[in-house]
Amino acid sequence: MTTGIHRIGILVLCLLAFSHPADAAGSHDAVPASNESASSFPPNAPPANSVHAPQPGVATGAKRAVFARIGASRDAHHIADWVVDSGDNAGLPFVIVDKTDAKVFLFDASGRIQGAAPALLGLARGDSAVPGIGDREYADIPPKDRTTPAGRFVASLGRSTRGEDVLWVDYEGAVSLHRVVTNKPKDRRLERLATPTPLDNRISYGCINVPVRFYEDVVSPAFKDTAGIVYVLPDTRPVREVFGSYDVDERVRNRNVVRAPRIAPAPGTVSSGMSSR
Repeated sequence: MTTGIHRIGILVLCLLAFSHPADAAGSHDAVPASNESASSFPPNAPPANSVHAPQPGVATGAKRAVFARIGASRDAHHIADWVVDSGDNAGLPFVIVDKTDAKVFLFDASGRIQGAAPALLGLARGDSAVPGIGDREYADIPPKDRTTPAGRFVASLGRSTRGEDVLWVDYEGAVSLHRVVTNKPKDRRLERLATPTPLDNRISYGCINVPVRFYEDVVSPAFKDTAGIVYVLPDTRPVREVFGSYDVDERVRNRNVVRAPRIAPAPGTVSSGMSSR
């Protein structure tokens, strides 16, 4: 009888243990919910301690630029989001020059927009600068060579050959971002900036002309005592090809994909992925 009671006691203990599996397991075996902030892990790494795809409303870890209510093209949004998500601006303020739309957008180091303005650009379409063009006189630069080169440039404030303060984008190529030049009335540069279409914004030798107030109130303060990055978007090449950028939403989707486990076929069956011989 004692043996029977002993067996009953063991059975009760087993039932109690299986009725509370979480309590029975050691705390070090449990996978805690991730409490990492959205910005605490590298862009291409999965969240720490996460083994499931995030549910709707859960932070995905993506970072994006803040345009507020300022309109911008798809390419401008793409590059701005990529810059912020990847940290390509290295903690510096950055500018996006959209040649197709003839617009300039300036962001602080965190990716929040500080201002935007129309711009005048190089007369000729093209994304490369002619070698040695920075050493030529204006009169020696034919219209076909008056391009604003595309790419990523480390920019800083400096002085032009006329002694005016400018934001040097490509010093060797003599390309800068500066106040609109108005010393040639026939160019009608102020009128070109004021029109709602970008079709008449190609007029310069390659430099980026912006409204005076935008330069003095937005550009100059943002680059005071610091360098920054200028991203000039291409108008003849794919934007991803020029910058090696990625789509932030696409990266998040790829990172959160959970592959279905492979199930071995039942004995005597042939997998649908194999052909019979």
